[in-house]
Amino acid sequence: MTQEAISTDVVIIGAGPCGLFAVFELGLLDMKCHLIDILDRSGGQCAELYPEKPIYDIPGLPVVSGQELTDRLMEQAAPFKPEFHYNEMVEELEKLPDGRWRVKTDGGLVFEAKVVVIAAGGGSFQPKKPPIPGIEAYEGKSVFYAVKRMETFRGKNVLISGGGDSALDWTINLQPVAASIQLIHRRDGFRAAPDSVKKMHALVDEKKMQFHLGQITALHGDNGQLEGVTVKGNDGNDFQIECDTLLPFFGLTMKLGPIANWGLNLHENLIPVDTEKFQTNVEGIFAIGDINTYPGKLKLILSGFHEAALMAQAAFRHANPDAKLTFQYTTSSTSLQKKLGVA
Repeated sequence: MTQEAISTDVVIIGAGPCGLFAVFELGLLDMKCHLIDILDRSGGQCAELYPEKPIYDIPGLPVVSGQELTDRLMEQAAPFKPEFHYNEMVEELEKLPDGRWRVKTDGGLVFEAKVVVIAAGGGSFQPKKPPIPGIEAYEGKSVFYAVKRMETFRGKNVLISGGGDSALDWTINLQPVAASIQLIHRRDGFRAAPDSVKKMHALVDEKKMQFHLGQITALHGDNGQLEGVTVKGNDGNDFQIECDTLLPFFGLTMKLGPIANWGLNLHENLIPVDTEKFQTNVEGIFAIGDINTYPGKLKLILSGFHEAALMAQAAFRHANPDAKLTFQYTTSSTSLQKKLGVA
């Protein structure tokens, strides 16, 4: 039995911040959106990897957590009644004779839309795991690759491994919560923001945490509960660190998945777009956020918001080639204010 197709103006692949803001921009132009995401909720990496981590570079919000930003974007999109389809991965993309796109998911859903917007971040993302024998037995019990709730680590003796932004940020943010914090990295150089490195060294100087040089080679503990680790120091000698929680931050492996098979031009697993429409090499398919690339690209949420605004204008013209599009401001347009429910 063939699944009946859901007809809509736009299918957005990815319900992260850029996908959510695209709903708002498209909604102002009366374009109905359905969003598909492989995760079980909206927010993308913000909600999945750092819901409580502070973000400092969203215009007008001096500090906002990943989850709060997601909640605000959901509230902003709500007047346009977007429909969400979670735990679904888009497997097939096919152009129909009438110019629309048929989108099929691995769960059997079928959509037909005038426009497809790829806002999939880096694709599906998976944490890079350290090469430590037997680590799988501890995962989800005392080894975690993301901090979803800081309270989970209250009173814990936490060892953080890594030298990037995530490792340094969580070292600083968990220090007031955990019973003890230790950081281990293979060298005394970091790939993190200089201010974060400075703050970490200050905590060490104040004896509020410890920093070790070396690499973890073994985990110790029974039934998935960590009791300590063996470290090979940079001098070649082994030593022990006691801890009950390990947070390895070795970055993410991005996988495009089926997107790689949709006939789009790709450059290093990213989708090249123009900077007028943020359209791909295929007419009617747009890409915004971290998934795209163009000269001067900055992988910032605020850049994705800008891309969503220009994309929406181009998407409307593609879907309605004979319609006149008058640019309006939400501050002065009563028709837009009515759509937002604030008139």
